Amino acid sequence: MEGGNPQPGFAASLPRPPVVASPHNGAIYQAANGYAALHEGTRARHVGDLVTVVLVESLSTNKTTSATTGRDGQASILPPSAGPLGFLNPDALNASSSSSFNGSGTASQRSQLNGAISVTISEVRPNGTALVVGERNMRLSQGDEWVQFAGILRLIDIDVDNRILSTRIADAQIIYGGQGAIQQASRPGWLGRFFNMVSPF
Repeated sequence: MEGGNPQPGFAASLPRPPVVASPHNGAIYQAANGYAALHEGTRARHVGDLVTVVLVESLSTNKTTSATTGRDGQASILPPSAGPLGFLNPDALNASSSSSFNGSGTASQRSQLNGAISVTISEVRPNGTALVVGERNMRLSQGDEWVQFAGILRLIDIDVDNRILSTRIADAQIIYGGQGAIQQASRPGWLGRFFNMVSPF
């Protein structure tokens, strides 16, 4: 999930459904007009079918680290009491050292995205999975917002209402962004961003 301008090549870079001409064989039921056999029902399973992705993305991370170290050392020398070194003071030859370190750190992050977006099956694979892609652009009074989605799902996970949770889609790419007065007001100015980059503090 990220902001910024919508990626114009997001949908164009993914496979698009091929254009299939409607047959003219005079039959009453035509598959191109939405007819499905009784054993298939109306569940999406073909290229071009629509699937509603229910966005229930919620990610929470928390990490805590701590470290404690300590080190002590001591050395002493006892000089002889007689002879040429008898003048040395034993207390002056004792040495000791100690060091300690305490450190801790905590990091946490939480993001959440709820909603729904309808996508199109762009490719059906032999193993029962399908590539879906879709986007929604909204032009509001205070700016524009968009949601772009792509991922791989299992056709068996689509329910009878042609809905599927986003948590059951693999390789999901979710891009949510916007532009306008509200988005500009929530960002610092260019001069503030410049000082944040060059400031050593």
